[in-house]
Amino acid sequence: MADTDVHARTPAKPPAPAPAAPASPAAGGAARAGRRGWLLAVVLGGTFMAIMDGFIVNVAVPAVRTDLDASFAQAQLTVSSYLLAYGLLLVTGGRLGDRYGFRRLFLVGLAVFTAASLACGLAASAPALIAFRTVQALGAALFYPQVLSVLQTAFTGPARARAFAAFGATIGGASVAGQLAGGLLVQADLLGLSWRPVFLVNVPLGGLLLLGAALTLPPAARRARTARRGTGGAGLDGGGTLLLSVVLALLLVPLTLGHGAGWPLWSTVMLAAFVPGAALFLAHERALARRGGQAVIDPGLFTRGRFGAGSALAVAFFAGNAGLFFLLTWHLQSALGYGALRAGLYFTPLALMFVAASLAAPRLQERIGPRLLAAGYALNATGTLALLAATAATARPATAVLLGCLAVIGLGQGLGVSPLFATALRAVPAPLAGAASGVLETAAQLGMALGVTLTGLAFTARPTPGGPGASGAFGAGLAVAALLALTALALVPRLLRTPAPAPAAPCGPRP
Repeated sequence: MADTDVHARTPAKPPAPAPAAPASPAAGGAARAGRRGWLLAVVLGGTFMAIMDGFIVNVAVPAVRTDLDASFAQAQLTVSSYLLAYGLLLVTGGRLGDRYGFRRLFLVGLAVFTAASLACGLAASAPALIAFRTVQALGAALFYPQVLSVLQTAFTGPARARAFAAFGATIGGASVAGQLAGGLLVQADLLGLSWRPVFLVNVPLGGLLLLGAALTLPPAARRARTARRGTGGAGLDGGGTLLLSVVLALLLVPLTLGHGAGWPLWSTVMLAAFVPGAALFLAHERALARRGGQAVIDPGLFTRGRFGAGSALAVAFFAGNAGLFFLLTWHLQSALGYGALRAGLYFTPLALMFVAASLAAPRLQERIGPRLLAAGYALNATGTLALLAATAATARPATAVLLGCLAVIGLGQGLGVSPLFATALRAVPAPLAGAASGVLETAAQLGMALGVTLTGLAFTARPTPGGPGASGAFGAGLAVAALLALTALALVPRLLRTPAPAPAAPCGPRP
């Protein structure tokens, strides 16, 4: 009885708490995938805005010239000032991202771009618009290289291939969206604002992207920041940055402005000075690397397997296509008399095929491997040659023929662009991803300037610019675009046979 009473008075020992159920790996993986999905949406939104801006402004230039009473040179500078400043600052923007983190540079660059877009939309004179366009390019050059850095460092394996495929599809979609939106906005003349909405549309979009970037872009880890900033007080290569800007200016300024100015003496002198200037820059970078400094372009980048070959291919490929777009847009509007909106609609099959092929590229690459790149550039060259043949037969090819040629070109571009960037950047270590992305984008920018210049030279060199088919100026310029497409195709074997070194191998002195 006593024992019974004792047991009755002794409180029961509470049961041990059940161990917390381990988090489901599937749930954790889904959460990570969701975060990566939002991250991808934000950086591709920035890509879309930057690419669309170039095309949307091209369509609006005639309205800008009329509304602001701008000269032809000022109207040209509205476009070329952006391209020039953007091309000059891309590598520096990528290098700053390596040093200070892609999150910070993406946010700062996007904020500058958005504010400058508002200023462009409110500009009261042509010189003010040109100045604000230059500031807009500064912002784009700061945030755009970080996009490729995010794709390279935040995604791995099949997810990275899909991310680069979405990147390529975004470029194609933005190009046609820019042309269509530009034509629609100018034609609609919203609130009597004429061309101004083509810039003002960036303000709400930029605000949303800034909010999304602040919520999704991860902060740089302390150890990564320390690695980027180096040891021993090594800082950003100020001398190399200045030299690189001068060298790029020696090439880009005459290519961008020389043609419109009639190739004056200063343009010839600048082009002649480009080669020795480039040699001086490379010598400076090699010497700095030997001393253990932080070069703005690490010389080891071009010895890392496919990066050098990919950069050369990017120059040729983007040169051919930029020249083609420049010529065809002029031909549709000036020679055939189409309006801006109708001319933009002609590029729709190209953009649709570009997007579809970009999204299909990862699965196709799993099946056929590196041959996908060769197939893409072969299709791009075939479509360009078919367009040249069609215009050789008649000055006004049938609409179905023209659209078919552009669809083939778009298919080839979609199969070639995203795999090119992914292949070229594959062996680049994460600390140099921003610089490598900036170099690759600069190669593309140089190619576009070169393509427009070369096709423009062929176009203006013809004594009968209104002549029919390939015997006239349009055919001559189109022949140059076809030659550049064939050059890109010829460079593909060099890219594919270049072995990719082991990822752990150093790439010059680490910053």
